[in-house]
Amino acid sequence: MWISRLSLRNYRSYPELDLEFEPGVTTFVADNGTGKTNIVEAIGYLAHQRSHRVAFDAPLVHEAAQSATASALVNRDQRHATVEVTIQAKGANRARVNRSPVKLKEILGLVSCVVFAPEDLSLVRGEPAERRSWIDTLVVSRNPRYSSVIADFERALKQRNALLKRLREDRDPGLEATLDIWNMAYADAASELVFGRRRILADIVEPLQDNFAFIAADARLERQGVRARYDSRIDYSQAESPAECRELLLAALERRRTTEIERGLTLHGPGRDDLALTIGDHPAKGYASHGETWSLALAMQLAGWDLLSSDAGSTAEQPILVLDDVFAELDTGRRSRLASRITEAEQVFITAAVDGDLPEGLEGRRIGQDRLVP
Repeated sequence: MWISRLSLRNYRSYPELDLEFEPGVTTFVADNGTGKTNIVEAIGYLAHQRSHRVAFDAPLVHEAAQSATASALVNRDQRHATVEVTIQAKGANRARVNRSPVKLKEILGLVSCVVFAPEDLSLVRGEPAERRSWIDTLVVSRNPRYSSVIADFERALKQRNALLKRLREDRDPGLEATLDIWNMAYADAASELVFGRRRILADIVEPLQDNFAFIAADARLERQGVRARYDSRIDYSQAESPAECRELLLAALERRRTTEIERGLTLHGPGRDDLALTIGDHPAKGYASHGETWSLALAMQLAGWDLLSSDAGSTAEQPILVLDDVFAELDTGRRSRLASRITEAEQVFITAAVDGDLPEGLEGRRIGQDRLVP
């Protein structure tokens, strides 16, 4: 898969921008603040319907506008499609494919992209929500129907929490009976999500280990091993289906029923789970050095790219790879190893402040500051 044209209108710093690309490596080299990250952010947004930099859409809209548009011509062998998203500063976003309006969820999968950026250090150092977001992005990228599963889960969780807060103030038997209904709705969606996450994790462990060992090849042998484990208050290790996950979750909700009502909060489920990462014999969070943190975060994203590429079965469906200001933080050896690794992708976008941040011998097209400054 590759993008041959990208058009932005009122997106971030760009009132208007049109760029054309070829397969292979494209590097944007320009000073910080010139807008190069805005370009790769827009590509990621078309794939995931969210930014890798901010939690809300409003900052994506140019300050003088009410909406922003990102559009890309996507190529898969001889198949072509123009995918467009209009992002509203306020209100619901809209999508079009080949100029025809479609639902937002219908464009998921039409642009497949894996983004690595400095913000991804939070995958190792940050809170569990960062790691949950990473694995959920992979789950949806692999199977877009999970976007509806996640929406159902979030809706049921919100309603269930609101009910628990009401019950904390008023333990009315009729109101409490309603909790059983929301437990079922919550468990239906939550169990699907848990099963999807665990299946992704099972498939990604080997490529994660391989990528980390490759990137950190010059580290001490005992610091080249990495492990990832699904960390939950519920033991799902023997569950082999969403139905079995559902029964385990329902049992946990029943055991903690009184406690949840007293606290007015859901205490079990995907919104409480985490991904436990280990380097050598120690947890990555709190023990990993700066270089190890970068290497592990990068290995996680490359492992996701490997998994989606393997699912694709051909370069025509292979995800685009984006490296946003990554090489500047790596030493010479890791730069070279990463550069050799990314050439496997059909299309790669790289941003850098100066040529000196890039590995020697990196081939491909360069787009400079004169083309990027609005």
